[in-house]
Amino acid sequence: MRIGYLTSQYPATSHTFIRREVAALRDQGVDIRTYSIRAPGADELVAEEDRQEHDSTFTVLNRGLGEFAAAHFDTLVTQPMRYFRTFVRALRHRPPGLRPMLLAIAHFGESILLARRLRADGITHLHNHFANSAATVGLLASSHLRINWSFTMHGISELDYPAGLMLPEKIEAASFVACVSWFGRSQAMRMIPPREWEKLTVVRCGLELDRLPARSIAPADGRRFICVGRLSPEKGHTGLIQAFAKLRQAQPNVRLDLVGDGPDRAELERQVAALGLEEAVTFLGRLPEHATLQEVANADVLILPSFMEGLPVVLMEAMAMGVPVVASRVAGIPELVHDDVNGLLFTPSHWDELLHRLERVSDDSSLRARFAEQGKKDVIEEFDIRASAVQLEQIFQRRTNLGEPR
Repeated sequence: MRIGYLTSQYPATSHTFIRREVAALRDQGVDIRTYSIRAPGADELVAEEDRQEHDSTFTVLNRGLGEFAAAHFDTLVTQPMRYFRTFVRALRHRPPGLRPMLLAIAHFGESILLARRLRADGITHLHNHFANSAATVGLLASSHLRINWSFTMHGISELDYPAGLMLPEKIEAASFVACVSWFGRSQAMRMIPPREWEKLTVVRCGLELDRLPARSIAPADGRRFICVGRLSPEKGHTGLIQAFAKLRQAQPNVRLDLVGDGPDRAELERQVAALGLEEAVTFLGRLPEHATLQEVANADVLILPSFMEGLPVVLMEAMAMGVPVVASRVAGIPELVHDDVNGLLFTPSHWDELLHRLERVSDDSSLRARFAEQGKKDVIEEFDIRASAVQLEQIFQRRTNLGEPR
């Protein structure tokens, strides 16, 4: 059994859990080759592990036009019926409109080149992370080769338009779907007939627990809060800053560090300036994985104010390091953070409630200690990457030879 892993970009700073999963499966003896649609930028290849993975990954859009042309000519000549069936499937598996049609043609072009490489590499099963455009390419390539295909479903974005429109067909085509949360599994269930439900399996994104940095908090006059995430509308940073401004009125020594970058950065910086918080709020930008983990380990509390999520890995990492967490009660987060047991939850977009949670966790050192101890225990029990790899390997073994894909 030789398995291919395909993502839109591999490796990626924001998706280090995929690299960890690949490494853990290889430790289990699974033969895995990695494939990526586009290459990461140089700024994302800071870690040695990322550079090594990049060097051994086949990147579709790095190939020249000659290689694309050769793949299509060879496939058209030797397998004309399969070639045209794949083209028709690409045109059908898309949202309506001219632009989606052009994207479908691009996906077809990429899938034929990818299929040629998968065949040469002897791949017997292809697995995607995220039900996005790369998954469409993976579906087309695996269908063309008549090998089994599966994917991991992460967040709400995969249920939204346009990805959600094609999700039922992707599930039907898959030999199995790994869902990172029970919530995500339930949302997929409502979009497909019950006969397909058995394909949906909950597989947690795990952590390399022994590689997390030790927690070290320097003595300070006030609390240091940290938020890690892309600076984009769905992450709720604007409301977090509003709540933090009120908290600072009562507790002048509190600080907030924001790790990440994105389209909302300039507007958030303006908001911070308008509220007079320049000395209290620091934009640290996008950091390498090890630097991000160290920043979290050195914080008093991690906050996640998102409007939509899957099951955020950064929450697992913080809890595993003994950092108390405050998060919005959305999607799969309550499966990880149990309110007033191992952390605090608040109603998404209810900023006064968030403020109350921040006040409470900031004021009570015994509460922080209790959350730190229980959170670490809970993550160790359920989110070890080695256990997830064993589960995945067993699923691959069961599902790889269940017959010809649909």
